[in-house]
Amino acid sequence: MKSSEQRAPGGGERDSMVIGALAERFGLATHVLRHWETMGLLTPARDAAGRRRYRITDLTRVAAILRAKDAGLSLDTIRSLTTTADAVQRRNILRAEAEALRSRIAAAQASLDLIECALGCDHEDVTQCAHFQQAVTDRSGTDIAVQVPD
Repeated sequence: MKSSEQRAPGGGERDSMVIGALAERFGLATHVLRHWETMGLLTPARDAAGRRRYRITDLTRVAAILRAKDAGLSLDTIRSLTTTADAVQRRNILRAEAEALRSRIAAAQASLDLIECALGCDHEDVTQCAHFQQAVTDRSGTDIAVQVPD
């Protein structure tokens, strides 16, 4: 067993670890784990000296927090999801997050489409491209089609 790990009191086969070991395991700074604790996302056990002792449930929670962050959820949203016992409320939170994510995906896809169009455009000035002009019109509601002088 590593020096940063020790048997949890009364934990039988479950090991616990200090904050530095947990942070290293996930590639985090220790202050991140402390911040998450302050926000109510983590509640590590304490040893007799008051030092944090992280158990397997804490490792699972950290992995879940990181995955939720990767999905674009804020720490406040993650806290709301993990602290509510109301399944309906959790589903409502997740529905709102899913809709926000769909909007971000649609915006990113539109941006990618415009960039790919510009890459394949024969115009020297992309603002002269009909596709670009249509994208600006769609966004601004104003037709900016460049008038070609007679």
